[in-house]
Amino acid sequence: MTKRQGIFINIGERTNVTGSARFKKLILNGEFDAALEVALQQVEAGAQIIDVNMDEAMLDSEAAMVKFLNLIASEPDISRVPIMIDSSKWSVIEAGLKCVQGKAIVNSISLKEGEENFISQAKLIKRYGAATVVMAFDEKGQADTLDRKYDICERSYKILTEKVGFPPEDIIFDPNIFAVATGIEEHNNYGVDFIEATRKITDNLPYCHVSGGVSNVSFSFRGNNPVREAMHSVFLYHAIQAGMDMGIVNAGMMTVYSEIPAELRERVEDVILNRRNDATDRLLEIAEKYKGEAGEEKKEDLEWRKRSAEERLSHALVKGITTFIEADTEEARQKFDRPLEVIEGPLMAGMNIVGDLFGSGQMFLPQVVKSARVMKQAVAYLLPFIEAGKVEGDTSSSNGKILMATVKGDVHDIGKNIVG
Repeated sequence: MTKRQGIFINIGERTNVTGSARFKKLILNGEFDAALEVALQQVEAGAQIIDVNMDEAMLDSEAAMVKFLNLIASEPDISRVPIMIDSSKWSVIEAGLKCVQGKAIVNSISLKEGEENFISQAKLIKRYGAATVVMAFDEKGQADTLDRKYDICERSYKILTEKVGFPPEDIIFDPNIFAVATGIEEHNNYGVDFIEATRKITDNLPYCHVSGGVSNVSFSFRGNNPVREAMHSVFLYHAIQAGMDMGIVNAGMMTVYSEIPAELRERVEDVILNRRNDATDRLLEIAEKYKGEAGEEKKEDLEWRKRSAEERLSHALVKGITTFIEADTEEARQKFDRPLEVIEGPLMAGMNIVGDLFGSGQMFLPQVVKSARVMKQAVAYLLPFIEAGKVEGDTSSSNGKILMATVKGDVHDIGKNIVG
């Protein structure tokens, strides 16, 4: 099978009581309206699916899941994206399936308790019209090697498609992302095993998807966000090329692969790809340098402000920075005969860089959406000047209007909204 070259789908991870201390506190305190803001922030940051998990010992998880999903249904800015119902308890998953709007995703089922239970749950998911995440987990435990990951996924695929009649395009395999750079030699190849398992799955199991909890890979460096973000970016860069097309990530914290300092990127890749026996030690050597001093407030690097207006516009577009965009757009406008030339020149040049980075897998959709917002703000600033030029007898003429229409929520709808 030819490997798909589709858009990577970001699954927002912050509406999860097991992964977000803030969300957990809000839910435990019964502040569901405030918790809803967490979901909205994820969507605004570029999440295309929201993962919701209420697995907490102090909670009535079923009631909390139903209440939160009903609140989401009443918020059009959130409910426009699919919901991933995440729980280790089947009763919570089914409670969510009964009330969620649209096509949901179950996270997750596995062969852990045997084929009979696996088939029973899959049939119910199919009846509800949902997709499902299938963990690489069987009666012997979690898969931690390339061969085990693929063998379990292949077995699950055959059961689902041949015995259940489950649509293969609704199967999302999670071949288990484990932490690397733990200091334990057996863990050194975990990143490579996931990437190669992904490649084998997408090559041999038609139409399925591959996902995973990306933050797991950097768990060894918890507390050092710059290094963790670099690890996530490097891991995704290689996993996406192998066929990974979904991932549970913090959509608001993504680093552009090409923007990672060369020294850090090389040592992170040594760890992720297990290229050297001393890869972990070499990354540890420089990790503190990127973390900064404890308690030190991170200062914004404004060195780029010394560049020309055109270069500053390009930088702002790639980084998604709106702070100075109107001032820089005005400075650029003063250099050109017509305001339209600012759009056709430096602004489009910056967006071309964004397009190249996205196309090569070095930039992700949430970052492209931020870039588009910067572009729209710059264009909005220029529009009055463009209109004034027309009134004053500007000879530029319109080539007419173009009507663009797509199915709402489709990936092409995102592209339409970026350029429209």
